[in-house]
Amino acid sequence: MITILSLCSRNLHRVPRFLVQTTWNAMSTDSEVILETVGSKGVITLNRPKALNSLNLNMIRTIYPQLKAWQSDPAVKLVIVKSSGDRAFCAGGDVRALVEAHKAGNPTLAEEFFREEYQLNNLIGTLQIPYIALIDGITMGGGIGISVHGAYRVCTERTVCAMPEAAIGFFPDVGGSYFLPKLPGKIGLFLALTAYRLQGRDVLKAGIATHFVDSSNIKNLENDLMRLENPSLSDIDRILLKFQEQCEADYKKEFALKPVMGKMNTVFEADSIEKIMEALQTEGSEWSKKQYNLMKLMSPTSLKVAFQQLKRGANMTLQDNLKMEYRLCQRFMADHDFHDGVRAVLIDKDNKPNWKPATVEEVTDEKIDSYFKPLPTDKELKL
Repeated sequence: MITILSLCSRNLHRVPRFLVQTTWNAMSTDSEVILETVGSKGVITLNRPKALNSLNLNMIRTIYPQLKAWQSDPAVKLVIVKSSGDRAFCAGGDVRALVEAHKAGNPTLAEEFFREEYQLNNLIGTLQIPYIALIDGITMGGGIGISVHGAYRVCTERTVCAMPEAAIGFFPDVGGSYFLPKLPGKIGLFLALTAYRLQGRDVLKAGIATHFVDSSNIKNLENDLMRLENPSLSDIDRILLKFQEQCEADYKKEFALKPVMGKMNTVFEADSIEKIMEALQTEGSEWSKKQYNLMKLMSPTSLKVAFQQLKRGANMTLQDNLKMEYRLCQRFMADHDFHDGVRAVLIDKDNKPNWKPATVEEVTDEKIDSYFKPLPTDKELKL
């Protein structure tokens, strides 16, 4: 199925439109990704609801060529990405499969997965046609990567967004070093270091989503977008704003981080992880104690890498950030913490990772610098 879909994608210009649409609709309903061309719209449906629509390499290899084909097709004016099931848009990348492949003697899967995932993130970020992500439900890690770089991100009261990578010995990738520093104040760094979960309208207020819609209305929103014969940006804006103005969910609810923005911006302004944790202890409020205790659970190496990547990435292009992140992910693949973090959280589920080094004080500047060094030329990410 995936081979057929990919083949159709690469040769789209040779196949009559009605045949392509009929083939996809008839053949792909059991696929991990459902691709459809409907009039002037392309529709991507993530279809692994039992796995919370987590991305695997086959899904990425299905989506990428089709998105390229739509971009080069002047008849396609709009792309919508959504998911099946009502629990998750996309809970992230299927990192468990990467660790299990590494244990089985196939370390190249991680190289291929991250290379092609980041190439997809870049394609979404540079797409010349409107890309609308309906992020209804859990949206974490890789799920943010296939949504946040597009022009429109529509959340609902069921949306839960987080970058929890440091809890599994990894770092906030998929362009995290590009979009997190652009969030208001120190929200981006806070999310990267604590795995804090934004929920509902807070996803919009934090700047990850562009619009908010009641989940009960998400299908009606999609239908209105699909009815547009020749969608323009103003048409899309009008429809999204119309549905946002009809929302009742959490309408008067205050942004959850508003009461702590002052102390957050002060504490997370410190110029190292050690000083941030020291500032949290000094500040002494219940909120600060909670963040300190959360950070103590994270991989010390992950915390230091995340701090450095957001500092470096703040003034870099998306492309340069993704190239930097590819270097980082390959260093994590070759080190200890990622493999033991995934084991502890996703495989054995004992939630007792054995971080090495065990404390932030033991993680040297030399170790962190080594993560950022260029890879061999033939191993670097090409965009």
